[in-house]
Amino acid sequence: MVPVDHLITEIWGEEPPRRVIAGLHVYVSQIRKFLNRPDRSESPVITRPPGYVLRLGTDELDIRCFERLVNEGRDHSRAHRYEQARHSFESALALWRGPLLDDVCCGPILEGFQTWLYEARLECVEMLMDARLMLGRHRELVSDLYQLATEHPLREALHRQLMLALYRSGRRADALHVYQSARKTLNEELGLEPCRDLQALQQAILTSDDRLELPMPLSA
Repeated sequence: MVPVDHLITEIWGEEPPRRVIAGLHVYVSQIRKFLNRPDRSESPVITRPPGYVLRLGTDELDIRCFERLVNEGRDHSRAHRYEQARHSFESALALWRGPLLDDVCCGPILEGFQTWLYEARLECVEMLMDARLMLGRHRELVSDLYQLATEHPLREALHRQLMLALYRSGRRADALHVYQSARKTLNEELGLEPCRDLQALQQAILTSDDRLELPMPLSA
């Protein structure tokens, strides 16, 4: 349920018009008409003091489908079912069709939602990269991970994945160069050293640690 005062702040900010309630009713009416479908017996937008509730089926909102698929992928990864995890994560990301709310003037509530969802998408991308690495797809991931690490230079997980993909592709020098580049960026932008995981990976690459190799598949 979204309270009326939250909706007013979201739409008009701190200086709403005098007839703000009437204006809000007009907007709600327009939303109800937009969401109306012949197979629905009632509007999914329901008045419930002190605000409104939106009732939709489980798969009628892309965000719900996205969350369900991400959770499925996470469960598959935890159970080491990496092919199923890859499929779930890719299906979740396929629901994205361009920038989120790009043509909408966002207030504080939508801005927070937008930030949360972009973060959820990026986390899904990282989990997909991990699943594909576990499937031995390191060579085909290198170009994608270079692009992702460039777009998100402070995202240490992406640098870690890129380093691992390069190392498993026989490009140890390039993997170490990625570490130095990430270290420089973190130091210049935030005054920080790379996280322990990234530092440990660098040391493992320097010593050609066998644990960086993919485990051998079990024989049937």
